[in-house]
Amino acid sequence: MATFTCEKCGSNVETRCKPKKCAACGESGTMCKQEAAAPPKKEQK
Repeated sequence: MATFTCEKCGSNVETRCKPKKCAACGESGTMCKQEAAAPPKKEQK
């Protein structure tokens, strides 16, 4: 799953595929993928 944010209104949606338009404002072509933060590394003993 990936999180996409609308560049126009800032609405977020979590889905597998990039939405063609924003569900909140209806603007098409404004959805951009947000990069997830890397998980913390485990310490090796």
